[in-house]
Amino acid sequence: MATTKTRMTAQEYRQLPEITQLMELIDGEIIVNPAPLDYHQEIIINITSYLKTLMGKEGHIRVSPIDVQLDEYNVVKPDLMWVSGTDSLCQRDAQSKRWYGSPDLVCEILAPATASLDKLKKFFLYEKHGTRELWLLNAANQFVEVYTRQDDKLILLDVAYNVLFISPLLQQNIDTNVLFSSDV
Repeated sequence: MATTKTRMTAQEYRQLPEITQLMELIDGEIIVNPAPLDYHQEIIINITSYLKTLMGKEGHIRVSPIDVQLDEYNVVKPDLMWVSGTDSLCQRDAQSKRWYGSPDLVCEILAPATASLDKLKKFFLYEKHGTRELWLLNAANQFVEVYTRQDDKLILLDVAYNVLFISPLLQQNIDTNVLFSSDV
């Protein structure tokens, strides 16, 4: 028996009631994700603290859950995003307080339940809509894949294991040991 899939627009998605379940709208379909594990959350806190130290008050850092509408059929929740400011493709609407357009920097922490979504569909969406830099963090093996925009593509710049890598966008050295540090 075939299943029927219903496509939904971003406007219809925004009309759904607020719930605690993590959902994204990808190609018009609602994708439901499990809550992240504790270490996943710790990495997000590490990145947030680290970027705040490096960037100061420059730009805007936001962490999931936060909806970012890329187009009519795609509303993603990046684990962490940084928006540079007024020249960014990603802007916050003053009236609705919602984010529209692709963030300058996106960090996705790969988890077994969501890694394929992050590495395939969401990667394609970030690339298509103009994200300037993407970090895919492999928590289990503690490495970062760093992608940077070259023309209309995100290309692999570096795979960083227990080292510094240079973020072309932020123009900063990033220490992977700090990103993956754990107090547990």
